[in-house]
Amino acid sequence: MSDAYRDYADFSKLNHAMRVPLAAEIHSRPFLKLDAPETLTHFALYAPQEVAGANHRAAQHAILQELCRHFGVAVPHQQARYFYHDFGRFRLKWECHTEFATYTFVEQAQGEADWRHAFRQPPLRHVPQEWLASLHGKIIVAAHVALTNSGAAEPADVAAMRELFQGNLVGSSVEHGGEIWTDFLIQPDGFSRFVVRDLALRESQAGRLVGKLLEIETYRMMALLALPQAEATQPALNAVENELAGLTATLVQSDHDVSTTAVARDSKEEQQLLHSITSLAARVEELSVNNSYRFGAAQAYFSLVQARIQELREVRIEGMPTLEEFMGRRLAPAMHTCTSVARRQEALAIRIARSNDLLRTRVGIEQERQNRKILQSLDTRSAQQLRLQQAVEGLSVVAISYYSLGLVGYAGKALKAANLPVNPELLTGLMVPLVMAGVWLFLRKLHKQLHTAGPARH
Repeated sequence: MSDAYRDYADFSKLNHAMRVPLAAEIHSRPFLKLDAPETLTHFALYAPQEVAGANHRAAQHAILQELCRHFGVAVPHQQARYFYHDFGRFRLKWECHTEFATYTFVEQAQGEADWRHAFRQPPLRHVPQEWLASLHGKIIVAAHVALTNSGAAEPADVAAMRELFQGNLVGSSVEHGGEIWTDFLIQPDGFSRFVVRDLALRESQAGRLVGKLLEIETYRMMALLALPQAEATQPALNAVENELAGLTATLVQSDHDVSTTAVARDSKEEQQLLHSITSLAARVEELSVNNSYRFGAAQAYFSLVQARIQELREVRIEGMPTLEEFMGRRLAPAMHTCTSVARRQEALAIRIARSNDLLRTRVGIEQERQNRKILQSLDTRSAQQLRLQQAVEGLSVVAISYYSLGLVGYAGKALKAANLPVNPELLTGLMVPLVMAGVWLFLRKLHKQLHTAGPARH
């Protein structure tokens, strides 16, 4: 044994760090083991992030710890997501999910208890009232379940069921050995009710059946959390669509005016249109950020509801709607509303983006047109400056020649003073064409050198 244990210890070192927790994940939420008759009370506690704080799991653990301390029971680890304990008078199953935590209290019914009176003595009566009061504003699901061990030959008393439930009765045969009865309404005591008849269920099948039924109720309510948000979003989307339609009409009218009258659009008006469209895009993006998680979660919960209903393998009871029919008529339209609002948000964002791109393109074209006019004006000014420069160069030739000829005159006078046979006036007159031609050639060469050296530097 020691060698085998040592071999196993050596082998365990080869495991990936996440192998054990990942393998335990699929076993983390087992179904309750129920033996009819049983009575159950089920809670789902939901607290938004702004209420529960950033750490949802810590907040849910704190609620569980208060209950455990009251009964003197050791609390689970802070990272635990599942907890089960037999408190003597009742059993508790606790699960922590991403957005909510569930509490399922179970009590074995005494003898052949009549299911018609099962909801009068729920296991919740053993829970301290102080703890229940601390759940203020957090309960999203509250349900009582009566699991009875009716005989297979005993038909359901539909009349008694109608007295127990106040709404439209829903019932079906499930899993080839059980029946489910409910109306999905919150009764005057604040709880919804479910009756599960164990006609011929096998071992552990009753626990799985009740677990699926409670999951359907919980996921149904969590999915419906998106409906008020979708309904509140529709007026905002209507307002954005109307404003976008008006801005689009203005764009079309502006384009028509330009094409027919060839009059340039006012740049300030286009900038105002661009600002308005950008503001619409920001509003739609804000709606999308606020709604995307809730709508995505609703679709995930709705998929789980549909999956659990399919797992029930329902068979119709004559004259009774099944759970699948009920959800198809009541829950599916609400989910379709959320889906349509989500798609409408996306489509509206795409339309605004297209309008924004169109207007930005037009603004860019208008800016290019203005830049072209500016360049044309610069070309005209450059030509004028060139002509002015040429005129100035002509005057420069005269001015430089004048001063150069003055130097020649001084040189002639100096030569005359040196008793050389030179006439200063004659020398100056003869040098006029030569000096002017030399100055002109020098300026031309200098101008050419400047023009050739400029591009070379760039």
